[in-house]
Amino acid sequence: MLTADIADVYGDNIQSCDTQFNNYGGKTTFCGPITTVSCFQDNGLVKKILNSPNPGGVLVVDGYGSVHTALMGDMIAAAAVKNGWAGVIIHGAIRDSAAVAEMDLGVKALGTNPRKSSKEGIGHVDASVSFGGITFHPDHFVYADADGIVVTPEPIHQD
Repeated sequence: MLTADIADVYGDNIQSCDTQFNNYGGKTTFCGPITTVSCFQDNGLVKKILNSPNPGGVLVVDGYGSVHTALMGDMIAAAAVKNGWAGVIIHGAIRDSAAVAEMDLGVKALGTNPRKSSKEGIGHVDASVSFGGITFHPDHFVYADADGIVVTPEPIHQD
């Protein structure tokens, strides 16, 4: 279901993200249950999570809006595809965007930067994260497309 249709049907009962993201993945429309990570210029946890199976899941990464380093590149994105992830939303930057654009993965990020991040694994997994005027809770559902991002506590079933 498209985000505009969800907003029309559910009105104020959904959360709509105000942050303007760019689409970088080969898929622009994706949805699934949320897994979260928060990290600052360190993609160790992002790599660990996306190297784990989660068919249909969406990883929401709060990189605190930093585009100083990339939190995901082509190798981590390829691992996400291999492990069945539907998409990744990064409140930060990615790299290897041309390669990521060829992958069967939804990717939204603020921008790109070729600079690598640290890999110490500092951050938090499965804690609620907030940006763009909404809160992303683990196991809630996110819907993303060319128009934006909406979050609901339950999956939306299309009639």
